Amino acid sequence: MTGPADISQRKADHLEVAASGRADFQRTTTLLDDVFLVHQALPERAVDDIDLEVEVFGKKLKAPLVIAGMTGGTAEAAALNRDLARAAERFGIAFGVGSQRAMAEHPELAATFNVRDAAPSVTLIGNLGAVQARALGVDAVARLCAQIGADALAIHLNPAMELIQPGGDRDFRHIVDTLGELAQRLEVPVIAKETGCGLSAEAAQAIFAAGIRTVDVSGAGGTSWVAVEAERAAGTAAGRLGRELWDWGIPTAVSCALCAREGLEVIATGGVRSGLDIARALALGARAGGMAAPMLRAHRAGGFDAVCAAIEEVLASIRAVVFLTGCGRAAELAAAKKHIGAGLRGWLADLG
Repeated sequence: MTGPADISQRKADHLEVAASGRADFQRTTTLLDDVFLVHQALPERAVDDIDLEVEVFGKKLKAPLVIAGMTGGTAEAAALNRDLARAAERFGIAFGVGSQRAMAEHPELAATFNVRDAAPSVTLIGNLGAVQARALGVDAVARLCAQIGADALAIHLNPAMELIQPGGDRDFRHIVDTLGELAQRLEVPVIAKETGCGLSAEAAQAIFAAGIRTVDVSGAGGTSWVAVEAERAAGTAAGRLGRELWDWGIPTAVSCALCAREGLEVIATGGVRSGLDIARALALGARAGGMAAPMLRAHRAGGFDAVCAAIEEVLASIRAVVFLTGCGRAAELAAAKKHIGAGLRGWLADLG
């Protein structure tokens, strides 16, 4: 087991590299740009009447936006988590913490994940790695959820990232069984979440069969967590492998469409940078979109107020797209007329 100082340093490194943008995908894009929504010149409604409310993992959100889990385990992480949670509560959207492995191994770090005193009514998503959940067992995982008052738990799947991380996990056996046990026994909904490499149709089918109904696709095209670890492992064999696999993954748009086809409730994260991106994901069948890096960068630029301003811009953009497609509700974008560009169309055709 690594010490608290080691974990804190790793978390600090993750934030610094992700915020800098130097671990962004280099060639792979989200392919959300290949979703062209059809303009309706006669929307026959007022903009103020547009309804952005959606339901995700049994919780109603005032808008289809999730501030995706990023961090915990450091003083900076604690301040960031509290401000992001407060902002999410203000706008009636969801917020996720980063991996709770740090507090599972070092209870003294638990305070960096606790946001309920700052945002008592926020829709809160806990977070734990699948390998750690397998090792801890359901009862210990349930206690981690209860400690922070989580409304749902994201179990993250990160085999590519772990291959590059020094001392990372190498044994991903029996993860489907773990997901099934958690889905059956936890009192909160379980979300299966990738970490920047996307979910295939095969993964979606296994997740559905395990009894989980919500996924966070975390597709390729935004921050590459393989690249984040490659940056941290620069000059080593693992770092060189990370540079080779820098662009590994399934584009976010592809994963959205594949998982929606399998009957899963989809949160679209991975390179989602605008309200238009979220609207495009909703048109592919997602229930909500998630953002991490844009909120981190906003916070670093101007703290809580800058995060609130960023959220306002995103929601105004979603509202505009819903209006301009002739829809009355964000949830109606899934049925809105659209054209799919060649890149995304080719992926979906090749994958059946």
